[in-house]
Amino acid sequence: MPETEPWEYSLYIPNDPRAVTICRRTLRLILTMHGLIRLVDVAELMATELVSNAVRHTKGPAALRVRWSGNGVLRIGAWDADPSLPEPPRPFTPELEEEDGRGLALVRACADVWGWHPLSRFGNRGKYVWCELGAAG
Repeated sequence: MPETEPWEYSLYIPNDPRAVTICRRTLRLILTMHGLIRLVDVAELMATELVSNAVRHTKGPAALRVRWSGNGVLRIGAWDADPSLPEPPRPFTPELEEEDGRGLALVRACADVWGWHPLSRFGNRGKYVWCELGAAG
């Protein structure tokens, strides 16, 4: 499939910390199979942070969604069942020794653009947090 063809994958996961590794490895395989190996390292970091937040800060299932636009933009997103807005990213300061709380700051620093929106459809509630990477990344 040429890079100009759009595609999309969704991986639904349980609320289990092991699911983060499954998402990361699945994403690596998807990007490799589509010839986008140059995006793997940053995309894995973004997906890890988004899915980790979904699993760590909610009680229900979650999902990883990966979409290639066909015009050079990769969108990575995580859905979870909690409609609460994510905490705003803290300023990224590498010298802090905290082990958590820097995920969205990493996403903001590495992504071309990121955001979130609440979801409400067919009685389902939740939110979708996403980021985009350009192919030149």
